[in-house]
Amino acid sequence: MPKSLLQQTLDSLGSAIVTGQMHEDYVVSTEELEAKFGVSRSVVKEAVRVLHTLGFVVSVKRVGVRVLPSTSWNYFDPLVMRWRLESEGYPAQLRSLNELRGAIEPAAAELAARYAPDELCGRLLSLAAEMRTAVRAQNVERFIEVDVKFHDVVLVASGNEMFAQLQSAVGNTVSGRSDRGLLPDLPDEESLQLHVTLADAIQGRRPEEARATANRLINAIVAETADTWAHEPRTFRGKPE
Repeated sequence: MPKSLLQQTLDSLGSAIVTGQMHEDYVVSTEELEAKFGVSRSVVKEAVRVLHTLGFVVSVKRVGVRVLPSTSWNYFDPLVMRWRLESEGYPAQLRSLNELRGAIEPAAAELAARYAPDELCGRLLSLAAEMRTAVRAQNVERFIEVDVKFHDVVLVASGNEMFAQLQSAVGNTVSGRSDRGLLPDLPDEESLQLHVTLADAIQGRRPEEARATANRLINAIVAETADTWAHEPRTFRGKPE
């Protein structure tokens, strides 16, 4: 489906800010943006509104729009993740997403083994089986879709609403690797079995095993792509007191 004018304008502006084409303190008027993208003022205003909610820009009266420093960005927003993954700086975003998963998913798996309702436990086992079916059918797209759902359910099954809101991070990790050709065509038997073992540990109420298995699973994923960001410098963008 073709992107709307708003989506096109928003993606262009967001990508320009992420890549530094529109650097910190860059100022542009709404009239200039209207002319540049050939869109109406209402489209520009809505795009600017969204960018403002992401911490990308601020409107300055009688001046226009000013780009904010990256310390103000909402790095957890799916749009920000996507723009970073689509940029040349994608290795840093992949590294951050994988490190986030490594910190969160094992804890979520342990909580799921303690507290998840039976319905979600059954869903995990079903998804693990669907992953194997997709592999046997050599259906890469279906496997990726089910893989994302599996890890989403682990987060939801933790019963921690803040973990559950990190689902987009998992999805972007997989889609980012796929778009960059960093995923194997299909997973090997060991990876498939780890998903089954994790689902079984959660259903069997074995929290320590669930945490350990999730750790093994994430470590295996990281090992496949670590070379991608091995030489990527770290940036320290927090706001220390």
